[in-house]
Amino acid sequence: MRFLKKLVPNAYLALILVFIYLPIAVLIIYSFNSLPKSFIWGGFTFDNYKSLFKGSDGSGILESLLETLKVAAIASVASTAFGVLSSLGLAYLGKKLQNFAMTMTYVPNVMPDLVTGISFMLLFSFLGVQKSEFTLIMAHIALCVPFAILSISPKIKQLDKSLTEAAMDLGATRFQTLRLVIIPEIMPGILSSLLLTFTLSIDDYLISNFNVDSSIQTLPMMIYSMAKLGVNPKMNALTTLMFGAVLILMVLSNLSSFKKAKPAGAKKK
Repeated sequence: MRFLKKLVPNAYLALILVFIYLPIAVLIIYSFNSLPKSFIWGGFTFDNYKSLFKGSDGSGILESLLETLKVAAIASVASTAFGVLSSLGLAYLGKKLQNFAMTMTYVPNVMPDLVTGISFMLLFSFLGVQKSEFTLIMAHIALCVPFAILSISPKIKQLDKSLTEAAMDLGATRFQTLRLVIIPEIMPGILSSLLLTFTLSIDDYLISNFNVDSSIQTLPMMIYSMAKLGVNPKMNALTTLMFGAVLILMVLSNLSSFKKAKPAGAKKK
């Protein structure tokens, strides 16, 4: 019985991990396939990666990637800044008003991207703003701000108000208190907001599709258009590189957390 109690949860966990990571493993393997646009293995090659960086066929994959990273970087930084200011403002509201404001913040998080994308398209049309990179960035910032608030607000609530009061009693201005006391204390929330909003912006397709003209293509838009024509080995190579970059960041983050936790554990001993 004890054996079965251990076997069932472990087998279930193994199946879940296989279900999640098997498609990624297949993608990585076929990024080295020598036969283009085929699920038949034709041999190992780096040609897909070489052609990706050469961009000789004019597919514009790298241009779309750079555009996507640019928009995501701007959107994540701007939405996180708005998130910090909004969270600080919410912290000083009354309880009822704060609950109402947070409820209104939750609404965009559960709203389908289709509704958000069409809403902003109609708004820009009503204002007479032509679709461009500007409208794309504005729509992405609006998408990310509620998630930034949800990431930062818990850290604001955990902040010891006596620290800010002590800093101001010692002669610090409001800006100095914000820069030297509040920002360092809520930095984990800011970092999680940056990562979350950056990921959301890179991943978005629907909102981008409705709020940019045909001269600009984000990576999800390009992937969707290329997927209609079948398997593209260069796309496999690009997504493999992106997965590798994320994996390295996760490993470095875990190593950093482990190093910080190790001295704390040594002190307790």
